[in-house]
Amino acid sequence: MNKFLKRYSEIIGEECKKLVNVRLKTSIRINTLRIKEYDLIKRMKAEKAKLSKIDFADFGYFAESKFSMGSTPEYLQGCYYLQEAASQLPVQVLKPDKKEAVLDMAAAPGGKTTQIAQYMENKGVIFAVDREDFRLQALRNNLERMGIANCLVYKMDARNICDLNMKFDKILLDAPCSGNFIVDKKWFDKKTVEGFNEMAGLQKELLKSAAYALRKGGTIVYSTCSMEPEEGEEVIDWALKNLGIRIEKTDLKIGDEGTTKFEGKTYSPEVKKCVRIWPHKSGTQPFFIAKITI
Repeated sequence: MNKFLKRYSEIIGEECKKLVNVRLKTSIRINTLRIKEYDLIKRMKAEKAKLSKIDFADFGYFAESKFSMGSTPEYLQGCYYLQEAASQLPVQVLKPDKKEAVLDMAAAPGGKTTQIAQYMENKGVIFAVDREDFRLQALRNNLERMGIANCLVYKMDARNICDLNMKFDKILLDAPCSGNFIVDKKWFDKKTVEGFNEMAGLQKELLKSAAYALRKGGTIVYSTCSMEPEEGEEVIDWALKNLGIRIEKTDLKIGDEGTTKFEGKTYSPEVKKCVRIWPHKSGTQPFFIAKITI
């Protein structure tokens, strides 16, 4: 058995063998700032594309078509975003409101930023942060295409978010991570446990910065598309011990609870409130999601 699959077998047992058979479906998020869901479904049907509701995602649909869903007039007009089904869930857990100030700490290319704006009905204010010029250009392009009017874009390292001298009601930290082999077919050849630990160091720094920038009573959603406990439960366990945070239940209709034991390590029972989305159960890429309050 592949050495990485052996790691996952410690959490889900023999089910880990099913992971290699997962094939992702094309999925979109309808942008209700541009069009009503019913109207887009009708328009795509006329173009011989079938949209099927994703039962666990508020505005998500699986799409079947003989053409690229990224080449339609509706896509170019910002009526929908090509967004993997599980990746729609962190913002859904965050539940940003139109009266709030929201921070997106790793915003580019903008899928989740535009989703935040959708929940906020283009009101309130979003601070979208990224540190790479080419990524920021993609972010700006998507904000314009999707009709986003309540977003301020900052080029900066999110670890220095204190430089903004602001407190936020909600913070999304969809953290840089090691990714997964469901999306990247060459993933097994490129990744190491040492790399996971190095990435976890960055994630902890970012989460510490997020905790500093959150107002009392606010909410942080920490998420990754990694299956590695080093980048999920272990980060949250560290935060519980060092940042004075609390973990809340996500109320998602999908996913397993976080694991409390891995490779001889024991994590706080509180990490059970986090959600692990396993591809063989959901038909999506993996995700780890934690809802945090202070």
